[in-house]
Parts: sequence; structure tokens; C-alpha cells
Amino acid sequence: MKKLLLSIFIIFLAFETFSQSFNRYKFDAPWSVSASLGPTQYFGELYSLWKYNEGIQPDWNVNMAVRRTVGTYIRLRADFTYYQISGQDPPADPRSLRQPRNLHFMARNWEAAFLGEFHIKPVKVYNITRSFINIYALAGVGISSNNPRAELNGSWVDLRPLQIENNPYEKYIIVFPTGIGMKYKLNVYTDLTLEMNYRWTLTDYMDDISAYNVSEFYLDLLEDYGVNGNGPRPDRLRLAIRNPDFIKENGEPDTDRILNNGGRIRRGSGLDERFDGFLSFNIGLEIYLSRDIWDNWIFRNRIYEKSFRFW
Repeated sequence: MKKLLLSIFIIFLAFETFSQSFNRYKFDAPWSVSASLGPTQYFGELYSLWKYNEGIQPDWNVNMAVRRTVGTYIRLRADFTYYQISGQDPPADPRSLRQPRNLHFMARNWEAAFLGEFHIKPVKVYNITRSFINIYALAGVGISSNNPRAELNGSWVDLRPLQIENNPYEKYIIVFPTGIGMKYKLNVYTDLTLEMNYRWTLTDYMDDISAYNVSEFYLDLLEDYGVNGNGPRPDRLRLAIRNPDFIKENGEPDTDRILNNGGRIRRGSGLDERFDGFLSFNIGLEIYLSRDIWDNWIFRNRIYEKSFRFW
């Protein structure tokens, strides 16, 4: 009889210990923070994957985000991204007829956005019962800086202040992020995130190129260039026309050829889609800000304890 009572007591104690161990994680963790990085791909006048075979020409981005659960399947998030995009004519598909332009650009911008995530599995759950795999769609709105640059005589020049096409554009632009993602639960506090995010914009000047040719503004470019580059803003012409057919042996624009051509020198791509954008693929970690995250991290060393303990 004593052995039976002892066995029942041991079973009860084990069950109680397990229940307490489980209940310690039985709470919501609506807030989380994440960090991720990955490649970006620009789309615009200097690159078209959909129409031509031009391969992938990736740049990079880093992202930080704060999320808040607001519904059974919905989380809101605030994003901050620093990214680089670029494009150039030399690797263009020959069918695009872009190679003779010899144009290029590079931009490093920041982006701040507010987005919503809709998950296929519930997210308003206890932290320990979070799904191991959860796929979601995202959409939102944000603002991005817009600072295209090009290399000229070994230096990178800001293009926006030059207004090469006589069409001023904004330093800051509106972006509309849309995409899909997946989260994989690594432990109670951490998810591995994978995400694809395309930014739609309302501008055709992320690359500083929009007009199909320079016929509408080439006379202004020539005037600013002056005689032998002595005009008030000669770099406008130098950066607008880089086609070798209109460049002298010394690297300066051939103003006579440009004038005789009547400005029918190609600049833009002639694509039907007028707005630029960019795509990002990111991998990162999301950490849920639970009540005891600092007390129960994977490796910990509590006060008054002499050694690290592993959960």
C-alpha cells in the first residue's frame, strides 16, 4: 500500500512539474522585432526581366521591423529598409537595342513603410502553441528616398539635381510593398523568416530615365554644355548622352553630331510600363518579446547561479 501511495505521489509530482513547465509559456506575445537581409532587383528603363532574357543582376538590402498582433490572422508591422539598386546597359539583351546607350545608374536609398500581414494559420495564440510553419501575404504603403547617381570621370554624381530631362522629380517617393512570406518556428521565442517583397512606385525616375529620346530637351542640354564644355552645367549633356557614336575621342560629347541628329538619340526603353520598382528576397530572424524572454533565453546565467544553464 505504501508503495502504491508513493507511486501515485511521484506521478502527481511529475504531472504538476510538467504542467508548471508548460504554463510558464502559456501567454500571448503580441509584440516582436525582426532583422533580415538579402538581394534586391531593380526593374525599369535599364532592366527588364519579363520582356528580355537579361538574367539576374542583384544588389542588396537590410531590413528591421516591429510587429504587433491585432487579430486572429493579422499582424501589423512597421518597417525600415536600407537598400541598393542599380542598372546598366552593357549586359542588356541585344533585342532590347539598349546597349548603344551606354547608360547606367546606382542608388542607395532608405525606406520606411507600414504593412499588414495576413497569415493562413492563427497568430493570436499562446507563444508555445505557435505554428511551426505559417505562410502569409503582405501589403502596405511607405515612403522611400530617391537618389540615383552615375559615374562620371571616376566620381559618382547625383543625378536628380541636374534635371537631365528637364522634368524635376521628388527626393522622396511613395512605395507600395506587396509580397508573400513564410515563418518557421525555431523555438518558443524565435522564428526564421523568408520573404519576397515587390515595391510598386508612382515614379519613372528611380533610374533618372524616362523619355524615349532627347529630342524634346537636347537644345537645352547643348546650351548648358556651352562651347567645349564651358557652359553653366556641362555635366547634364555628358550624363544624358553616352552613346559612343556621339562622343569624341577625348571623351567629350560631339555637339555637332548631336545637333545634326535633331535629338533622335535614344534614352529610355520604350516599355509600356512607365513606373520603376524593385524586388527583394530576405531571410532573417523574428524574436517574440515574451514576459520571460530575458530569464529563459537559450543560454542564460541568472544572478547567484555559478554556471550557464541550457534549456
